[in-house]
Amino acid sequence: MADLHIHGISKQFGSTAVLRGVDLSVSSGSLVAILGPSGSGKTTLLRLLCGFERADAGTIRINGQTVTGPGLFVPSEKRHIGYVPQEGALFPHLSVADNIVFGLPRHLRKTRHRVDELLELVGLPASFASRSPHALSGGQQQRVALARALAPAPALVLLDEPFSSLDATLRVETRQAVAQAISAAGATAVLVTHDQSEALSMGSQVAVLLEGRLVQVATPEQLYRTPVNPELARFVGDAVLLPGVAEGGFVSCALGRLQVMAGMPQGAVEVLLRPEQIRLVPVHDGVGIGAAKARGRVLTVDYYGHDACVRLSLAGEDGSSTVLTSRLPGHLCPRPGDEVMITVEAEVLVYRLTDC
Repeated sequence: MADLHIHGISKQFGSTAVLRGVDLSVSSGSLVAILGPSGSGKTTLLRLLCGFERADAGTIRINGQTVTGPGLFVPSEKRHIGYVPQEGALFPHLSVADNIVFGLPRHLRKTRHRVDELLELVGLPASFASRSPHALSGGQQQRVALARALAPAPALVLLDEPFSSLDATLRVETRQAVAQAISAAGATAVLVTHDQSEALSMGSQVAVLLEGRLVQVATPEQLYRTPVNPELARFVGDAVLLPGVAEGGFVSCALGRLQVMAGMPQGAVEVLLRPEQIRLVPVHDGVGIGAAKARGRVLTVDYYGHDACVRLSLAGEDGSSTVLTSRLPGHLCPRPGDEVMITVEAEVLVYRLTDC
């Protein structure tokens, strides 16, 4: 196991600044997900960690050893890093076993060192050792790629969007297997991804990179419940943002008077709600539970089976109309045109308007 410390890392290509003073610490034995959209700089950061690119400024330390710093650059092969690329990149002419031991010293390659153990670790049977990569599914190939990365017992494992080419069902199954294997190996890992559900489900912490800057580093729950600004709230999950006025622990907005989280600002604010906080009750059933009481009409329903996304029109007292989204269990799904009462579950987060 190893820890990772990144301080003040900057990288520029031509006149374009890709990374701007990035600081990040990854504790030994943990998996941190770096989440960001295309163009955010996450792939560049991974390449700097791997030693595929040189930073313009800043330092990188792996297990106490500085590998990037002023006048210092340790090449990739001496960083003791395991790397899992997007599509596995297995050698098609080699067996699974030979792929796994490819990066080991020659004498260990001959004995197929730890092949059975590593296959078991990534959830594959030992009988797969003699198979060719083309005989494996995409998810199985990614597990073999992870076994290859773990074979030299690296100080750090880097995963570059390793599930992006898999279909939805296989993606969930494979990322669970990979997370379990990394944990069982006691490895320290960094996952780079643009997939929010992947980052939130796999990372012990999630670091959000936007336009070359780390905007927030937090546990998945903290990141989702208390994003530091509205932009981040919109990026991580779906967000409903409404204007309001906060005073004395409550905020008044289009959905009524809602209780806010402790330590929130007062005065003119923007209110953050997640769609799953917004509950709907048919008008003929009464107001229902919850502190907020507002009335709306269902515009559209996107039904997914296990749940549904419902778009609502909420009429204001001044004649204005607000459109918002609720996420409900599939069996509670209303129909377009239904009139509903709207309630809000749990406390809400607010942002001072000057910070929005």
